[in-house]
Amino acid sequence: MTRVIAIASGKGGVGKTTVAANLGIALSLLEEDVLIMDMDIKMANLELIVGLEGKKATLQDVLSGKDNIYNAVYEGPGGVQIVPAGLSLPNLKKVKRSRMEQVFEDLIGNVDIIIIDSPAGLERDALAAMSPADEMILVTTPEVTSITDTLKTKLIAERMDIDILGVVVNRNQYYEEFLTPDEIESILEVPIITIIPEDDELISFFAYGTPFTVEEPESPTSNIFMELAAYLVDKEYYQPDVPKESFISKFIDGILGNIPFKAKKIKGY
Repeated sequence: MTRVIAIASGKGGVGKTTVAANLGIALSLLEEDVLIMDMDIKMANLELIVGLEGKKATLQDVLSGKDNIYNAVYEGPGGVQIVPAGLSLPNLKKVKRSRMEQVFEDLIGNVDIIIIDSPAGLERDALAAMSPADEMILVTTPEVTSITDTLKTKLIAERMDIDILGVVVNRNQYYEEFLTPDEIESILEVPIITIIPEDDELISFFAYGTPFTVEEPESPTSNIFMELAAYLVDKEYYQPDVPKESFISKFIDGILGNIPFKAKKIKGY
């Protein structure tokens, strides 16, 4: 049976789409048949950060009756399947949410996992995106305002009988005004399933449409996503042994300008 997991957040700007993309790719690298669907129709950006912009058929086309869902599925990085929402403003007026039920009827049973990148907040579009999901992962930053909005999302999801798998604390930093993991779990009454540190290089990779989990598989941040994916599907994952580059090699690379783009080291978690 296909698992439908919504990646949701109480507010924008917490890295929800980044988490959805990396997690979907990580699951695919674990040989799961995964499809990520960008259901943030009005503020779509999944296709931009995975290098799939400009595709002919999108979810907008499907929901406006112009095409079918099978033509809107594309192979993305790491073998993950992706349904881009589309960036066409004229198509927004023709979108009918009533067609979404048929989309999921067509997809369920054809893949192992569907990940929904849902709109932030609790407006009608966000609730409609959550409704097909059986499970949910909440994404938040450690700020008080973000946690408060995440709590509202959690309560609504529970009313919709969606099973909350846990919380991903994203863009974690160690500032006194930020909440600690224990405080976050106490407020939300949901376990934290992983903590992702603030990482400017992660953002830089997505700016060029090259997902971090594919381009830097040995990095600490990529390992976090691989471990999260393995946890969700109850599989074993072993971090790869990366041989240390010799001083001579580094010196030569420096002279030739071949400086690798490396993730920052994770502090703490």
